[in-house]
Amino acid sequence: MKRVSVPPPETIPVKYTEEEAEYLSMRPLVRQTFRLAELVDMVVSVTGKDPGRIQQILRSGTVVYHFYRYWWTGFDVDAKQLATLVAAFPDADPARPFRAEECTSALLETSSDAPRHSLELARAEAARKRLFRSRSFWDRLLELARAQAPKYQDYSYARRADVFARALSPAEAAALQRDALRLATRSLRVQLQSFPEPARVIFLCPRSK
Repeated sequence: MKRVSVPPPETIPVKYTEEEAEYLSMRPLVRQTFRLAELVDMVVSVTGKDPGRIQQILRSGTVVYHFYRYWWTGFDVDAKQLATLVAAFPDADPARPFRAEECTSALLETSSDAPRHSLELARAEAARKRLFRSRSFWDRLLELARAQAPKYQDYSYARRADVFARALSPAEAAALQRDALRLATRSLRVQLQSFPEPARVIFLCPRSK
C-alpha cells in the first residue's frame, strides 16, 4: 500500500521542563507553541546540520536543549522541505579570518590528557577593568591572539558562533594565571583562582553576516 505523504504541522504544541538526571522530575511543565522553523532551529542547535538526526528527533518528539527536555507529538518532514530549512543555517568556513571585534566570549580549556575542564568568560564581564588598571583581562586574552592568530576550528550551532582556538605554551598558561590575579575583577577572579592551568583559549565569534 502506497504511503500517503502528510505535510508537517505549521505550528507544534510543545511541553518542556528542566531536565533532572537519574530521577523523575517534579518540576512543572511549561507549554509553548513553535512554528516548524523554530523547532528545527532548536534541534539544529543540538544536532548540527545532520538531516538524518534532525528527522529522527522530529519523529521521536523529544530533545534536550539547554538543560530542558522538550516533548511534542512526533511527525515526519519531507526531505526536500527539511533540506530547505537546514540550508538557511551557516556552514563551517575554515577560510574565515579571526576578528577580535566579533568575539563575544572566550573559553579557557584544560588539556585533553586529563578530564577536560572549561570556563566561559563573557566579554562584557572580562572587559571590565579593576580600579587603577589600564587593561582588563579581556585585553590580556586579545594580546595572546595578536601574538599568534587563533586557528579556525568549526562552527558551533549550539553557540551560534565560529570557533577559533589558540593553544598556550606552559609559560603562557602560567603567565595568564598570574595576570588573572592582577587584572580580573573580584567576581571573575574567584572563578579563575579555582580553575586549573589552561591549555588553550577558545574564542567564540558570532557572525554579523
